[in-house]
Amino acid sequence: MIDATSDKKSKLMKNSSKTSFSNIMLDKKNRKILIYSTLILALFVLALISDKIVPYDPIKADLTTVLLPPSSTHFFGTDNLGRDLFSRVICGLKTSLFSSLIITAFIFSFGMIIGVTAGYYGRIIDDILMKITVILQSFPSLILAIAVAGMLGPSLKNTIIAICIINWTKYARMARSLAISAKESNYIKSALLCGAKGYQIILTDIIPNIASTLLVMAMLDIGGMILEIAGLCFLGLGAQPPTPEWGLMMNEARKYIYNAPWMIIFPGIAILSVVFLFNLLGDELRDRFDIKQ
Repeated sequence: MIDATSDKKSKLMKNSSKTSFSNIMLDKKNRKILIYSTLILALFVLALISDKIVPYDPIKADLTTVLLPPSSTHFFGTDNLGRDLFSRVICGLKTSLFSSLIITAFIFSFGMIIGVTAGYYGRIIDDILMKITVILQSFPSLILAIAVAGMLGPSLKNTIIAICIINWTKYARMARSLAISAKESNYIKSALLCGAKGYQIILTDIIPNIASTLLVMAMLDIGGMILEIAGLCFLGLGAQPPTPEWGLMMNEARKYIYNAPWMIIFPGIAILSVVFLFNLLGDELRDRFDIKQ
């Protein structure tokens, strides 16, 4: 009898766990997060293998196929140098996607370290670090990025550096406010009573507890970084020809917007689609993990 009862309890526990798991997976918000995450993962895979799957060399000019409209041979048409636009748009995904990831990873890490340090230690360290952020935030971000990129010289690497310099401040301010709140919590006070040092508390207690909020913020920022990269490249301060980059492709298409509108339409659609997808995932993650809710 005891064995039969225990077997029934174990079966009930297994069935309830399966039901709860299925309910979670069937939840509307979780389903959307899963779908958007899968699509973004597919974008990363496509970016990694883009050089191997494109039908034409994205940087090789062919003057016999100049400004051809979209067709079965050239899905997105060709540009003013006869290069296949479909191949250039697909290869441009790698440039835009991985550049934005590098920027987001840097501003997330650097801004979090600066903000947590300022919020935990306070006083003169807080004053110095926050005054630096206020100074940087006093300038219009796009103008400051143009100025920095212009001083460093036109290249994709310098564009990444310029965007990193101006965008870490918002992470620092957010991390500072979260660190100040965490510093007053009971588990931090308990760690201090146990003799933990400041850097240990920051690394083991504060950062793990505030990282989720900043990660959601970072996910929302990836789309913005793609737009900033494309904007600076459009102005001629980023990637240089013949690099396949969406903003640069739109810049090259300006002179042919009436004769060959496909040159600007397809890179624009690529930017819109990728940014829209990252923003959708960021919104869902914010609704799911917002600490205020």
